[in-house]
Amino acid sequence: MARITLDPITRIEGHLRIDVEVNNGRVTDAWSSAQMWRGIETILKGRPPEDAWSYVQRFCGVCTTVHAISSIRSVEHALGVEVPLNAQLIRNLMIAQHSVQDHIVHFYHLSALDWVDVVSALSADPKKTAQLAQSISEWPGNSETEFKAVQDKLKALVSTGRLGIFSSGYWGHPAMKLPPEANLMAVAHYLKALDYQRKAAQAVAIIGGKNPHVQNLCVGGVATAINMENLATFNMERVAAMRALMEETRAFVQQVYYPDMIAIATIYKDWFNYGRGVDNYLAVPEFPLDTKNTEFLLPGGIIEDGNILNARLIKTHQDKELIGSITENVARAWYQGKGTLHPWEGETEPAYTDFATEGKYSWCKAPRFADKAMQVGPLGQLFSAYAGGDVKVRQLVDSSCQQIGIGVHDLHSTMGRLGARAIRAHLFADYSLDFLDRLVDNIGKGDSTYANHTEIPDGEYRGVGFHEAPRGALSHWVVIKNKKIKNYQAVVPSTWNASPRDEKGRMGAYEASLIGNPVAQADKPLEVLRTIHSFDPCIACAVHTIDPAGNEITNVKVM
Repeated sequence: MARITLDPITRIEGHLRIDVEVNNGRVTDAWSSAQMWRGIETILKGRPPEDAWSYVQRFCGVCTTVHAISSIRSVEHALGVEVPLNAQLIRNLMIAQHSVQDHIVHFYHLSALDWVDVVSALSADPKKTAQLAQSISEWPGNSETEFKAVQDKLKALVSTGRLGIFSSGYWGHPAMKLPPEANLMAVAHYLKALDYQRKAAQAVAIIGGKNPHVQNLCVGGVATAINMENLATFNMERVAAMRALMEETRAFVQQVYYPDMIAIATIYKDWFNYGRGVDNYLAVPEFPLDTKNTEFLLPGGIIEDGNILNARLIKTHQDKELIGSITENVARAWYQGKGTLHPWEGETEPAYTDFATEGKYSWCKAPRFADKAMQVGPLGQLFSAYAGGDVKVRQLVDSSCQQIGIGVHDLHSTMGRLGARAIRAHLFADYSLDFLDRLVDNIGKGDSTYANHTEIPDGEYRGVGFHEAPRGALSHWVVIKNKKIKNYQAVVPSTWNASPRDEKGRMGAYEASLIGNPVAQADKPLEVLRTIHSFDPCIACAVHTIDPAGNEITNVKVM
């Protein structure tokens, strides 16, 4: 038996430790430990609820927009606030483009190097690489000249002895299977993806005022003033700029990212056999199409034991089962207490001990839905829409599976999670332009309302803001008393997936997904990284730093 500790897991946001036991080349036990403590919930107590959305974006440097959306929805839910259609569409635009940007970055810059051997690309034939790329896509950048230039840059980098962004990879690992030409194609697209993820980020900034950390939200709508004839507001010039950026990004997603994903999945088809783990899924409705959050473009769903077609669809954010069934347990997490609490009653009191596999070993709590461990992420959202009969989702999912040579149920896997993100990006690139058209059409009908002014009343109110973020179901829970925040809890996607064991010893999604995973070389556990990276971990969102001895590190006063 070999015991392997990966600490920290690289190419993710935040600090994550994974421990595995390996017997006869297979993982037989696993522990997921978030190595940071998040204290923003404590910071928010006593503050105005209308300001929470700005604070919570600081959970993370990557997933900023998603926390702002979920937070503002929590206050609106608590107070029963309606949101003008223009504001919903503007938010939808930001959500869709943020997701496109996020998925491009995840595939190319955070997970592709688990499958792509950069050094192998040095021996590729640029002409054959161009022929390969042109056989799977009409992308105009797939020329022999382009691939030769990338290869020359790579050779120059290697000759210095410093690989820079490509250092510390498991190059030459026996689990790497792509031919040199496929590796060169992927490296070239890795570099090109840096430009296109920026374009998606720019689109969010145009309408959000800034990116990361958007600045345009308010309780009851957005602060994006609409006047098509005013240079200082959201106008036709900004519409044209956004459209151009989103069309460019859509072309990259649908002609480069998506075909690359299909090609890699086809070569690594055996990875549809690994990483299933927790096959209960939770997704929440997303993209509201009315002012009351009762009509959504995509449904949520509750899926048990991988039975996609038996999904219980969730159609609104007011679903009582959805709101009432979420709890968090701290039996194995570094917090005071051992019990299970609903987020509105949730407590976040740190109590650090040493890492103990039979005791407490993570800053992540253990979320459960109706007392079940759940997996969240693009798979859950696609499965829910698939079960709900969404024509576009079904066509794209079925087409993707057919191209790879698998069935829909094979998506319960490491490679399935990667594929789901590519499919989601493909869909959301289209949705982005559709929401822009809807917004322009609604404004053209004479509706320029972008916010309903809302005052925070006296009394006590409880609200929850749901959002289907790029990494899965996100919820922010607020208790307001006399115009101030009495309690605040965020149950984020990586908390669901990185969950430690609960009081009954049941594993979370990361841990369970590793059981049975192959490991060819104990000193180079590439296969463990493949499965963990397929979830796109974001540990900073899940948990923030504190001196383990409990000493105050710094004191920041906010005026």
